[in-house]
Formats: sequence, structure tokens, C-alpha cells
Amino acid sequence: MLVLSRKVGERVLIGDHIVVTVVRITPGSVRIGVEAPDDLPIVREEIKEQMKVRPAAEASSDDP
Repeated sequence: MLVLSRKVGERVLIGDHIVVTVVRITPGSVRIGVEAPDDLPIVREEIKEQMKVRPAAEASSDDP
């Protein structure tokens, strides 16, 4: 894992098509902006985990 220090307004380039910008820093969080091609899904990890759990829960609720 690459770990970087950035200040507000500074960017990190990933390949030729992805730009991550530090938008705001507060004591409890960092707000980032991600610019990427429209065909590249960008999903927060906790949402992806919910998507894994939800279909399994829905499938089990269909059982009589």
C-alpha cells in the first residue's frame, strides 16, 4: 500500500485517467474527490459490503 501525505487542494494521479483530490480535512475525517471515467465504478467499501450481505438476506427471506 502506498501511503501519502497531502494538503487540501493537492491531488494524487492514478494512471492517466483517475485523479484523487483532498477537498477538506477536519479532525474526524478527510473529504476527497475522485475524478474517473464514467465506466469505472467508484463505491465506498461499506456500501460494497452491504451489497454482499443484502442479496443473501433477501434470498433467505424468500424461503417459506
